[in-house]
Amino acid sequence: MRLDEARARIAERAELNAFISISEETGSGTVIAVKDLVDVKGLPTTAGGIILPRTPAADDAPVIKRIRAAGCVVVGKANLHEFAYGVTSVNPHYGTVRNPHDPTRVAGGSSGGSAVAVATGMCDWAVGSDTGGSIRIPGSLCGVAGFKPAFGSIDVAGVVPLSKSLDTLGAMAPDIAKTAAAYAAMSGEEVSLDGLTRPRLAMPEGWVTDLDEPTTGAWADVARDLPAVEFLDRGPLFEVGLTILLFEAAAYHRRWAEEMPEKYGADVLRLIRRGLEVTGEQYRHALDERQRLEAAAADAMSDIDALVLPATAIVAPPERHGPEVREQLSRFTRPFNTTHQPVAVVPAPVRAGLPVGIQVVGHTNAETLRAAAWLEREWSTVRE
Repeated sequence: MRLDEARARIAERAELNAFISISEETGSGTVIAVKDLVDVKGLPTTAGGIILPRTPAADDAPVIKRIRAAGCVVVGKANLHEFAYGVTSVNPHYGTVRNPHDPTRVAGGSSGGSAVAVATGMCDWAVGSDTGGSIRIPGSLCGVAGFKPAFGSIDVAGVVPLSKSLDTLGAMAPDIAKTAAAYAAMSGEEVSLDGLTRPRLAMPEGWVTDLDEPTTGAWADVARDLPAVEFLDRGPLFEVGLTILLFEAAAYHRRWAEEMPEKYGADVLRLIRRGLEVTGEQYRHALDERQRLEAAAADAMSDIDALVLPATAIVAPPERHGPEVREQLSRFTRPFNTTHQPVAVVPAPVRAGLPVGIQVVGHTNAETLRAAAWLEREWSTVRE
């Protein structure tokens, strides 16, 4: 893809609100969209809000320097849920990121613009971030592949934080092969998808319940031959991660929320204020529990290569839905931010209707991507 082709596609689908700013870069290379909380030299970093200064970044974040060294050019900064603090990418400042499969529905968040850019061919691949599901949720809702690597795999310097104990950068692309190549460019870790063999896969027993009708149908096809294994309870994993997120996000935003609350969207301000109610004791206990749960998750998966389960409990909801869909969209993603595990998302072999994403949760980055690539290959024969 050329930069001019990407810019033309962005202009043609401007109603999707996928981008906040477009670069003036020239040259050739792999065309990348960057979620607008990562510094790109010459472009302002808004984080999807209106509080940060609009001055252009003086330098690239380390991850951007890496991808440039790998031969990439940046077409622009992708729209997102304000300050990456939400799962829909309904943004009051830069417009709702609309789902390309049905523009009356949301793209998911918080990396909604990145997912839409990939799904509509506005770039070759995109940089996203994931703190509670922010790559996997929009990947699922928009029908693209994505990867949240193990915590700490990619340098997050030069990135506006949400939760320092959970924030992870990752890649979104049309398929797992391109996602793996993008991850390698971002991290420096080479991942080979040659010689794929059948991994030992299972679903977590008792986890997958209360799905909407389209997701139920897609999951039934995927889960037909999957054994169930005993895994950790979903509830504590979700709540521990949420406690850490609420506390750390509130600490970062406290001063702004007190001095200029009117500059936040209502949903984000509500979450910040909720986080201010989390005590230091509750936070420290959650940090201790997170470490225990991470070790327990590894033990529970000692006999399998990867867990397989839906990314979301519902397909893309209409834009009018608000906080009531937050749990349904993050129910299956947030637990694996708590455990710091690598997770890929792959579109399920849906025959019609809105996309459904499937998570592949592994031990290492390479093993997870290889398991996801094997599933994608197997499913390719049943896609229409």
